[in-house]
Amino acid sequence: MALFDQRPAYAHEPTVAPIEHRFSPYSDNGGTILAIAGADFAVIAGDTRQSEGYSIQTRYARKVWQLTDNATLATNGFAADGKNFVKRVKQRLEWYEHAHHKPMGLKAIARMIQTMLYGRRFFPYYVYNILGGIEEDGTGAVYSFDPVGSYEREACRAAGAAQSLVQPFLDNQIYFKNQTPAPGAEAFVPGRLPMATVLGLVVDSFTSATERHIEVGDGLEMYVVMKEGRQTTDLTDEGQLPAGMKVEELGSMGEGRGEKTFLVSMPLKRD
Repeated sequence: MALFDQRPAYAHEPTVAPIEHRFSPYSDNGGTILAIAGADFAVIAGDTRQSEGYSIQTRYARKVWQLTDNATLATNGFAADGKNFVKRVKQRLEWYEHAHHKPMGLKAIARMIQTMLYGRRFFPYYVYNILGGIEEDGTGAVYSFDPVGSYEREACRAAGAAQSLVQPFLDNQIYFKNQTPAPGAEAFVPGRLPMATVLGLVVDSFTSATERHIEVGDGLEMYVVMKEGRQTTDLTDEGQLPAGMKVEELGSMGEGRGEKTFLVSMPLKRD
């Protein structure tokens, strides 16, 4: 029998699992955004509710921002990052216009946003961005981004709390997924729907999402960017807007090519 215990002193101490300390500066503030491109217009929309979990922080928080006469940006995710990112994008656009005496084109804005996001990839903006507007050739376009800068041009895209509900609906109605043309009818072509149909799809998307998600609601803001040459009445007459909608024509933000941007707003469910 040993006269002393040969085990080291620390072996007698109770084993305690290490405690991991972690800090996250991010938060998800809910809401949903979407954009749809038409032949010569684009619609970019978002709700106005800002929340954290089941707590509603405010019932009016903008998620869609007009950048130029032909470009509008929607942001969703961490609200503070979104506001800061939009501020920096607008700052760069102002520098560009002072240096080149013309506004930046939509495709160039998309590339600039990609560069800005990728430059912060190790501590990224926790924001999903959707850029919509009119290209130089007069066609409507939508560019979607992930938080680290990967992006692509699409006919439609949704992001946010209700993305899992809204995106399949848009895939069916805009890309005509799981739809078969009638015998003898022309094949479906994405991005060729009339403005009235697109506005109706946006309203249906958000009213449905509001019924299912507590993080979506209160108000809907739709920015409609129209190609140069389209009349103001194209929106009010062709759109056949539902009762309760307000239409406001936004002023020019510089020396553009003549595109027009309208803000169409309506209330959503407040529960």
